[in-house]
Amino acid sequence: MDLSDFASDNSRNIVLKSIVPQVCKDEPCCLGIDEAGRGPVLGPMVYGVSFCPVSCKERLADLGFADSKTLTEEQRDNLFSKIKQADDFIGFEVEVLSPNFISTAMLRRTKYSLNAISMDSAIGLLNLAIQQGANIKEVYVDTVGDSTKYQEKLQGLFPGLDITVTPKADAKFPIVSAASICAKVMRDQVLKSWTFKEGDDIVTGNYGSGYPADPSTKQWLLDNVDKVFGYPQFVRFSWSTTSTILESKARCVHWDDDEEDTAKGSASLFSFFAPKNADPKDKQHSFFEERHLKRVVSF
Repeated sequence: MDLSDFASDNSRNIVLKSIVPQVCKDEPCCLGIDEAGRGPVLGPMVYGVSFCPVSCKERLADLGFADSKTLTEEQRDNLFSKIKQADDFIGFEVEVLSPNFISTAMLRRTKYSLNAISMDSAIGLLNLAIQQGANIKEVYVDTVGDSTKYQEKLQGLFPGLDITVTPKADAKFPIVSAASICAKVMRDQVLKSWTFKEGDDIVTGNYGSGYPADPSTKQWLLDNVDKVFGYPQFVRFSWSTTSTILESKARCVHWDDDEEDTAKGSASLFSFFAPKNADPKDKQHSFFEERHLKRVVSF
């Protein structure tokens, strides 16, 4: 699938989707939801959904789907090719959630947990499938958090659907396994094509699996820590692995710009970064734009 838009700006999320086969509009369908990359400290998390007519469940199973974590990369790629070739009865969607988005969301003042991010992505993709015309009747979801509460939430949002939320759904239901394959293959492709926009000083060698316990990942994080700016956006700043290294390796910075001083006539710290005679409200610095931070105006 075309990842050029994400490659040009990997600080933002992107949704990619197949066409909806006509049979998926005409017949009742089952839909599976799963993710890849929830635990790593590096790279995006990718959510995937796959759907097909209920009448094609056995046909789907015959293609040989299994939990993507138990398969080699080559096996996953082969299965993803089968999904694309079976576009007469299988549809799919993926959302690539950038590490920048994950970090910004989890570190904002109003708590937005990884579970909430995951659920919102799953809900968004399910809504998209329905809006695209897929006749969804059954939904199978690999759970995050408490499966009972998650199922109740989904059932409340989609009362007309038969929803099953359960651990290891990717090993129990071929349609979830297909979604797992889509998510994992897309994450692998993103990692291989990642463009570091922060400069040429980044060591782009072996970063391992991206999981915090991986020695190669740990070494890559140690090799790439910047004492002032921390890490490139490839890294999830909201992970304790990252914050622990930054606390020990990076400089401690204090920003003194008290409201009391400003009220007495002192210039705001941000004014020193603006060109002369420029209105600071004209354009935000890329730091704020990349993190989707906006000014709050009181009335």
